[in-house]
Amino acid sequence: MGTTDPQRQGGTYQDAELILKLLEMRREEKMREARRWFQTKFRATTVDEFMQQTSTRETSAYFRRVINYWETACMFVARGILNEEMFFESCGEMLAAWEKVRPFLAEIRKQRKNPLFLKYMEKVALDYIDWVKTQAPEAYDWIVSLNNPD
Repeated sequence: MGTTDPQRQGGTYQDAELILKLLEMRREEKMREARRWFQTKFRATTVDEFMQQTSTRETSAYFRRVINYWETACMFVARGILNEEMFFESCGEMLAAWEKVRPFLAEIRKQRKNPLFLKYMEKVALDYIDWVKTQAPEAYDWIVSLNNPD
C-alpha cells in the first residue's frame, strides 16, 4: 500500500460502506416521505415563502429531516471522512437540495444569527458544482432544472 491520500485516489472500502449506509438511510420510510415532500412540494425562493411552506409541524419536520441529513453527509465529505468524488458520483440529490435552499440561505443565517447554518452543505455543494461542470458540463443546468415546476 502506498501513502497516497485515499481522498485523491478513488476512495476506500470504508468510503463505500458509508455511501451504502447513506443510501440505506434515504430508504427509511419517514425519510422517503420527507424527501418526496421536499422534492415535489417545497418551492420556496424567499424567506417568507420558506416560513409559510414550513409552518406546520409536519412540513417543518420534513424540511429539517432532509436538510440535517444532507448537512451531516456533507460534514463527512468536508472533514475528509468520506471520499468527495465517490460522494459526488452517488449523491446528486444533495445538489438539487442545495439549489432549493441557496436562494434564501443568507437571509436565514442572518435571521437566526447563525452564519454556520448549512456551512458544510454550502462548501460541498460549491465544490460539487465545480466538479460537475468539469465532468459533465451540461448536467448542472439539468440538476437546477429539477427544481423548476414548469
